[in-house]
Amino acid sequence: MTSQSSMNRRTFLGASASAAAAFSMMPRNVIGKTGARASQDKIRIGYIGCGTQGLHMLRGWLAHPEIHVSAVCDCNRNSQDYIEWSKFSLRDMIREFLGDPDWGKEDTGCRAGLEIGRMMVDHFYSSQAKSGKAKRCAAYEDYREMLEKEDLDGVCIMTPEHTHATIAIAAMNKKRHVIMHKPISNVLSEVRLAVETAQKTGVATHLFCAADMQTTPIIAEWIQAGAIGPVRKVIVWSNRPVWPQDLLIPVETPPVPDGFNWDLWLGPAEYRPYHPLFTHTNFRAWYDFGTGTLGDMGHYCFFQVWKILGLGNACSVEASSSTFYETQDGVSVKMENAVSFPRSSRVTWEFPARGDMPPVTINWTDGGIRPPKFKELCMDGRAMPPEGLLFVGEKGKILAGFIGESPRLIPEKMMKEFTRPPETLERPIDEMDQWIRACKGGRPSDARFEILQPINETLLLGTIAQRIPEKLDWDADAMRFANSDAANALLFRKYRKGWELPVRGS
Repeated sequence: MTSQSSMNRRTFLGASASAAAAFSMMPRNVIGKTGARASQDKIRIGYIGCGTQGLHMLRGWLAHPEIHVSAVCDCNRNSQDYIEWSKFSLRDMIREFLGDPDWGKEDTGCRAGLEIGRMMVDHFYSSQAKSGKAKRCAAYEDYREMLEKEDLDGVCIMTPEHTHATIAIAAMNKKRHVIMHKPISNVLSEVRLAVETAQKTGVATHLFCAADMQTTPIIAEWIQAGAIGPVRKVIVWSNRPVWPQDLLIPVETPPVPDGFNWDLWLGPAEYRPYHPLFTHTNFRAWYDFGTGTLGDMGHYCFFQVWKILGLGNACSVEASSSTFYETQDGVSVKMENAVSFPRSSRVTWEFPARGDMPPVTINWTDGGIRPPKFKELCMDGRAMPPEGLLFVGEKGKILAGFIGESPRLIPEKMMKEFTRPPETLERPIDEMDQWIRACKGGRPSDARFEILQPINETLLLGTIAQRIPEKLDWDADAMRFANSDAANALLFRKYRKGWELPVRGS
């Protein structure tokens, strides 16, 4: 901003709620004379990450009436080696989106990448234009070039986890608002740096974590009404991963595919030769690139737990996991230098009392491991669900789906006798709308980086505990484990030259 009469787009969108309200009371023609953009105009975003999940979510961004996707970015131009959640799911989505039942009929695999993202954007805006043509979407291999060249209000980050904080911090320092897939980072020190950057720059942030679940305030109201008494334990279990884990570094060194910038894909991570086993959906499995099942799924259920119980930082964490690999001789041996998350694990966190609420323990299991069947389900003749979330109170239990859906008191007799309390808590709006509201100067998102910090960090404590076989005592204020130098070393990333971020708290 050079003067009041030349307030730019991003400054206007980042203005305070009171300033936005003041503008909204002015006639639109007066607002136009200031050079500022009316708050009801569309938010221009750069969309970073055109892989399987990125393309699925791109459709929703294009359809949103308050968003304009101005640029797309991906370090892979176009390939057919992506992984789908179900057979032909991405191809069929794109066919429906384009209205072309023959799209991709010659493909031999799952196609995604920069060119596909650009094609979707161009098709959508051309179909909306009266002339049938629209300005072609800008496309970039390198997000840094996009941030320099494009006049954007914000970015949506849909890249592998190890690049989340690096891209977000670069965008925030350019005064772009940020919304992205979880986690904030797969390294705890970067979570803190990203939160500090958000606070310093004042931009709007949001982390996708099912922050619009309508059942979360319902469960909170039940617990506040005393339905199960004070909650001392939460039990969570997941049947993930549905991708391979417990992996060894591949010995093969195939050539980097044409159109794939391997250096950009690696970003801040230490260099290693290209292999497809590191990329696309598989990145979640590796310490360097992902967070395993905990980071991939944990944000969804933990956000609900934090909202319901008002948790903060954990004070300890302990884990056990599958750390054995089978050799070619059929003999199982423990790997001392594991590089991939386990196929299954158990993790326990302890949290201190909060006000008049007692201490809480969270027990997590994944990889198909379930807790013992609850006696209340036996009483009801119900099967143990493959995934779930259980609140254990002094007087009873609330069982829900993994992210809090379909809650009920168990056994069924308790649910039938329960008188539901009146609605006292606000119901959340859609996650995209929460971020858009914040971008336009309204109330901050319920899942902004500052709110997600203790949740993201708690899950990362779990990923560290999966690698360190002892109970770890955590000092959140000092950002340090009190009893393990080995665990403390895992709070930081070993950066490649040219990709360094300021080292926070070392």
